[in-house]
Amino acid sequence: MTSYVALLRAVNVGGTGKLPMTELKAMAEALGFARVRTYIASGNLLFESSQTEAAIKAALEARLEQYAGKPVGVLLRTAAEMAEVARRNPYPEAPGNRVVAIFLDAAPSPEALHTLKHQKDERLALGTREIYVHYGEGMADSKLVIPAAKTGTGRNLNTVLKLAALASEN
Repeated sequence: MTSYVALLRAVNVGGTGKLPMTELKAMAEALGFARVRTYIASGNLLFESSQTEAAIKAALEARLEQYAGKPVGVLLRTAAEMAEVARRNPYPEAPGNRVVAIFLDAAPSPEALHTLKHQKDERLALGTREIYVHYGEGMADSKLVIPAAKTGTGRNLNTVLKLAALASEN
């Protein structure tokens, strides 16, 4: 069994059409995943499975679409991959709440950072299947647009570190 972290993209955790984390946990258990738990109400799911990444992704996305009535993207990482994302943070001097790892399904192209729009003081770096963004003065006033990250989902480094720690416990 492999320990996984599933990161849901664009999950509404409040208001109409929300996905309660208890529902997400129940869905994962119904799909046969073991040691299922969620972390904070922002679409973070931890579990173990012997299925392939492709099979897990397909099953979760199909079940989430059935529930939500629209596609919900799922980005997967093993516990080891999540720990590596945290370890490779190119901005370790920055506060963890000002650095975001944007998780992607595939490696970003080397040109991914050439198509940015409205960059101000943000610094960016490519990862294995991530784009790291250091929001200098914070995210609140940033207008940064990263076209290569359109289908990804971001988590700040504090959350990445916590998910890596929790996933390694499985």
